[in-house]
Amino acid sequence: MTVGSLLAADLVIAVLAAAGWLGGGAASAARRRPLALGLAAVALLATLARAITITALARAGWWFAAEKVLIAAPLSLAAMAVAGPRLLRAPGDIRSVAVPLLFAGYAVTGGLLVTVLHGYPASAGTGLLAVAGVLAATAVSWRALGARPSRTMSRAAVAVAVAALVTGTGLAAAPDAARGVPHDHGYRDARTAGEPTRRFTLTAGTATVNVSGRDVAAWAFDGQVPGPELTATVGDVLEVTLRNRDIARGVTLHWHGYDVPNSQDGVPGVTQAAVLPGQEFVHRFRADQAGTYWYHTHAVSDVGVRMGLYGVLVVRPAPVTGVDVTVPVHTLAGLSLPAPRAEPVEAGVPVRLRLINTDSTTHRYALAGTPFRVAAIDGSDLRGPTSLVHTAVLIPAGGRYDLVFTAPATPVALFVDGRAVYSTGPVAAETGAWPVLDPLTYGVSSPVPWSRYDTEFTLVLDRGIDLHGLLPRYAHTVNGAADPDIPPQVVRLGDIVKFTIVNRSQIVHPWHLHGHHVLVLSRNGKRATGSQLWLDSFDVRPGDVWEVAFQADNPGMWANHCHNLEHADAGMTLHLMYS
Repeated sequence: MTVGSLLAADLVIAVLAAAGWLGGGAASAARRRPLALGLAAVALLATLARAITITALARAGWWFAAEKVLIAAPLSLAAMAVAGPRLLRAPGDIRSVAVPLLFAGYAVTGGLLVTVLHGYPASAGTGLLAVAGVLAATAVSWRALGARPSRTMSRAAVAVAVAALVTGTGLAAAPDAARGVPHDHGYRDARTAGEPTRRFTLTAGTATVNVSGRDVAAWAFDGQVPGPELTATVGDVLEVTLRNRDIARGVTLHWHGYDVPNSQDGVPGVTQAAVLPGQEFVHRFRADQAGTYWYHTHAVSDVGVRMGLYGVLVVRPAPVTGVDVTVPVHTLAGLSLPAPRAEPVEAGVPVRLRLINTDSTTHRYALAGTPFRVAAIDGSDLRGPTSLVHTAVLIPAGGRYDLVFTAPATPVALFVDGRAVYSTGPVAAETGAWPVLDPLTYGVSSPVPWSRYDTEFTLVLDRGIDLHGLLPRYAHTVNGAADPDIPPQVVRLGDIVKFTIVNRSQIVHPWHLHGHHVLVLSRNGKRATGSQLWLDSFDVRPGDVWEVAFQADNPGMWANHCHNLEHADAGMTLHLMYS
């Protein structure tokens, strides 16, 4: 069983335990003895079963079990200690055990709510608030059912509840001096790229575009989705002028995966101001990284990219030989792009398909009709890629794979999620059952270039209530905080930096660090054994633990965020800054 499955199973068992205790309490209050005892038995078994799942999660990593061990487990023990003996001595009037059963239900529910609403990390304040809630709910049930606890017991319960509430609230609301991301970081890259040899102008504006025969409202560069394909040859100097015609919320250009100087990165509020209607911004940088990349707005990016403000950037080492095709996959207004494309290719011609996922979720790609190799991932060439056949690839949000093959005499087709998007002729193939390539084991390995790490960070991805803004919100969190309250990661120029990225949530988080590619060291404790993987976008699935590293060689303030852009907008964004 995977860690992600364990997380899901533990959540289901906790819900069963809470429902059983609460249902048993309600049934006993209604004097339905068989039902009350049956539900209590289910609750007791589920509570005991959680000991197994919590132990397994703790063995997988403290990140997955911290609040369960420190808060949920003690509350569950209290539930069993209070309800268990009363059940064993249940008198003829089953109603007398209603409050103990309800207390057990509140206790287990309190631990469950800590996991669902707060998550990682466990804190004393959260634990005390849970205790206060359990005691307060029990006191209300006492009163509602007309139970007669002793005066001493009543006073003690009220005193503990009030103390826990006051102390827990104070701890939870206490300001954290370490939080807060400075936006005026002072970095302005002084490097100049030289005189431009490739000039482009992109005008952002509202538009109506045709997708599969339907007119769709979009935000577009130069009136088209995707925007114009920008191409260069290594050594060129690019100058791209961005103009905003009428996007009221502003636009920028972020060069996804292309490690530009910080001043060119296009993150509003960090490297520049958003370009408002009637304004323009000029980007200039040298094309010194061959590969497949893309550009998109980083202003209100969860809306702007989804509406169509994106395009392709390709930097080639030399003029094109053979067939070189870009396939940026996107969903616009529920419709799939690109439209199917068919073009005959003569046998023996080399073909490169540049696959780009511009959506916020993973897509599945399958090339039918020919053996192929994965030549590059995220713009970085792989060492010793071997021939593949009947094999699919999963590309995370923001990621790119370059597939290469020699055109056979028979047709070839590329399928995305079962839909043919590119072909050299008609191909009928069932690709859904094909195995998926694991890039960590593909190609020829080479030693990790570093023997030590100067700086290490752990990022625990979760969901929870963010209490540090003006209004509470249910946010996607990193280490228990949400943007803009996540402390920046501070590195020094030249540091070898290691990230451990842990996903204890139930959803996939495609991770993306600006300005740098990271080398994959391991996933879920298993070392990468294939070609060195230098990625800028990778899926951290539920229960996953990734270890990646990079050299801090590009000074500035850089966004580090989930590239499911709705998650980023809902809090899962932090910053890496150079001291």
